[in-house]
Amino acid sequence: MRRERAIAHVDMDAFYASVEQRDRPALAGRPVIVGADPRGRGVVSAASYEARVYGVRSAMPIGRAARLCPHAAFLPVDMAKYREVSLQIMAILAGFSPLVEPVSVDEAFVDLTGTERLFGSPEAAVRRIKVRIREETRLTASAGLAPNKFLAKVASDLEKPDGLVVVAPGGEARFLAPLPVERIWGVGRVMARALRELGVTTVAELQRVPRAVLVRRFGRHGEALHALAAELRAGGFAAGRVTLKLRLAPFETRTRSLTGEPTQDALELYRRAAALLERERVARPVRLIGLSASRLGPAGRGQLDLLDPAALRRERLGRVVDRLTARFGQGTVIPASLLSKRTRSE
Repeated sequence: MRRERAIAHVDMDAFYASVEQRDRPALAGRPVIVGADPRGRGVVSAASYEARVYGVRSAMPIGRAARLCPHAAFLPVDMAKYREVSLQIMAILAGFSPLVEPVSVDEAFVDLTGTERLFGSPEAAVRRIKVRIREETRLTASAGLAPNKFLAKVASDLEKPDGLVVVAPGGEARFLAPLPVERIWGVGRVMARALRELGVTTVAELQRVPRAVLVRRFGRHGEALHALAAELRAGGFAAGRVTLKLRLAPFETRTRSLTGEPTQDALELYRRAAALLERERVARPVRLIGLSASRLGPAGRGQLDLLDPAALRRERLGRVVDRLTARFGQGTVIPASLLSKRTRSE
């Protein structure tokens, strides 16, 4: 019998600002903005929920934050202190699973699959994690629990602060359907506005838009590379060689190849393609870029890089992405490096 995966995404609430409010009792209940000097240039690193009421957000220019909330307490970033608290939090998570994947100092994925005998149901385990964090750090965390990381990440952001949202296996489509399109990674304000012009405001409406319409409107950001790795996994193949083709104005064509261990890993394929591109001195307009995989063989026969312990995890993640793509459509999950903007609430 196949065991359903249970992945939690634990995300600290307004982490930097909350740490400062904890350590400075006089700031409790007051707007707190952590970041650059408000008299100079720079951005907001974190804003307490009291400051967010005035429209202050992370990554906002600090000058604008000062105009929106001039009475806030403006504090510099104390990274050493935040890292120390982060280590406390990660140690708590490691007590619930050996599979903890930090994303940043204030968030991490925790694989709770198969931990029922130790901690009860995955939902019960997440609740215990939240209690432990509050007791040991005097801070709150929001969490999402789902069959995969993508949904867990989306879920953790829905009921901040101090929230918990559970996506039950089999309920993935129902969970996503009513959400605003902005909840999908890669859909920022500009794209959301363009989607509204198409009459699309929710994920369910987006799923009904023909793929050709979206491609014509928004282009093919990374689609060729993503499709390449999906096709390899679907066919049960791994590629040992990546070939890059460049067509330069007016009519010159260059073809370069790189051979390594067979892989299905999209990130590894990207790295090889990027390495080929970096070797080329391109001083003229590029009319065409092509990427192909060859020297195909059965998957699982190559030697995973011992210096890259995340390689196996990425291949497994790639298979999860394939299932998401099959279920929810092309582009449901794309590499973060392809995003021009990203809206994020702590």
